[in-house]
Amino acid sequence: MTIRVVVAGATGWTGSALVEAIAASDDLVLAAAVARKSGVAAGIAVVPTLAEALAVPSDVVVDYTHPIAVKAHTLMALAKGRHVVIGTSGLGPADFREIDAAAKATGRGVLAAGNFSITATLLARFAAEAARYISDVEIIDYASARKPDVPSGTAQELGERISAVRGRASSVPVADVLGPKDTRGAAIGEGQSVQLHSLRLPSYVLAVEAIFGAPDERLTIRHDAGSSAAPYVAGTLLAVRKVVDLVGLTRGLDSLI
Repeated sequence: MTIRVVVAGATGWTGSALVEAIAASDDLVLAAAVARKSGVAAGIAVVPTLAEALAVPSDVVVDYTHPIAVKAHTLMALAKGRHVVIGTSGLGPADFREIDAAAKATGRGVLAAGNFSITATLLARFAAEAARYISDVEIIDYASARKPDVPSGTAQELGERISAVRGRASSVPVADVLGPKDTRGAAIGEGQSVQLHSLRLPSYVLAVEAIFGAPDERLTIRHDAGSSAAPYVAGTLLAVRKVVDLVGLTRGLDSLI
């Protein structure tokens, strides 16, 4: 079976590498490419809007665009009968609930991952396992000074995973601390929420670390991204091949591994 793929953000850092990988595969074909910049991707003329791309027959839309566009893109693609792979960060719990409802209503699958790297996926799995035994944990999210959204999708997903399994922390509740409460970071997750701190500085690409504290010892689990988009391509292609068999929203690449 050949899967016809639309890539939104086709000229971006990850999108351009993904287009090349799709063109080189035996079971995937690039049906359309979307980007604000005009050009050609794998022999196909790039169009400026997803609506134009959806006029071409396709099966899966992959979104690597911008946090302000990804939700509208996803809902549009679902309404047009496409499955969706979300590689863009910036969506919150309420957004994901709306997307899940839309996907189930249309009988289509959506797979969203904060990070499609295999090693970043392992970070989330290892940290969630550690949180079952060590309740005191906080997350630091690092990215470049120009990244507009906080936290990164990787850190957001990590916080949600940890909050669902950990116990109550021993630290003073944020409501009771003395001084500016914002310095304690943001609470992430709907269970035992985790404090998350986002740094935006030059020289960083993407990194995230979960720091666990226990009496007289600490454990740090960290992932650092390099300067190439290559680590994300294999995971995205896996998601494209699997999402056509899903209905509703699935979070995290580890659900496919």
